Amino acid sequence: MRRLAVTIAAVLGLLVTAVAAVPASAADNPYQRGPAPTLASVAATRGTFATAQMTVSPGNGFNGGTIYYPTDTSLGTWGAVAIVPGYTARFADEEAWMGPWLASFGFVVIGVETNSRTDFDTARGTQLLAALDYLTQKSPVRTRVDPNRLSVIGHSMGGGGALVAAERRPSLKTAVGLAPFKPSGNLAADRVPTMIMGGTADTTVTPSYLDGLHATLPASTENAYLQLTGANHLFPTKPNTLEMRLLIPWLKTFVDSDTRYPQFLCPGPADPTGIASYRGTCPYLPAA
Repeated sequence: MRRLAVTIAAVLGLLVTAVAAVPASAADNPYQRGPAPTLASVAATRGTFATAQMTVSPGNGFNGGTIYYPTDTSLGTWGAVAIVPGYTARFADEEAWMGPWLASFGFVVIGVETNSRTDFDTARGTQLLAALDYLTQKSPVRTRVDPNRLSVIGHSMGGGGALVAAERRPSLKTAVGLAPFKPSGNLAADRVPTMIMGGTADTTVTPSYLDGLHATLPASTENAYLQLTGANHLFPTKPNTLEMRLLIPWLKTFVDSDTRYPQFLCPGPADPTGIASYRGTCPYLPAA
């Protein structure tokens, strides 16, 4: 009997160890949205969610813009993204294509028009945060947004603004700089998971400039840095499947903590077509 008791205890111990070793499945994640992703689905021009949009009037710390959102109300709240354009540009003219695209994958998006088209990175960062505050506190869709799962994206001077916003609000889930220019300084204070994307043919924000900027990120900050083959400075200003098939898995990983998506980024892009170089702090570990 004693030997039998010892054997049963040993078996139970192995079972407990085995159960403890099994990671939480994606189904345990309350923020998971949409079907299991595939290489084709993350490269699609639309996700599975129907979307709607509304105009935002100037005020509340920024010059208005547009909100795009999934119409489904059965799944709870959504993570959110604020996007700001580059120097002298308007979101409506250059980045508006990203709004319905990202919303269809399960994000609420606010496209930000700046108070002045010549605002520098620090002002654009301030306006990105103001737009997120409006989105979560005052907007007509505020009840659809999870205020704890917010992110920022910007192009050029707006990319620098996204990085400034990350430095100022470390609770952001991620920041993405598309050919970012950051005249206010380096990234030594950035603790937010950060993606930097540039183009090998960009003569405005050159690959060497981005090399230097990326090198200032703290080693402890989760990040990805990539260069798109032959892309110039304006690659984010028109529909771009290559950009989005990297951006969507990044947002899903860090905004939605969705463990189904790092496979498209680690140990490198699942589809490397059109990517000249890639550096990442794999494995990416989304928040529990």
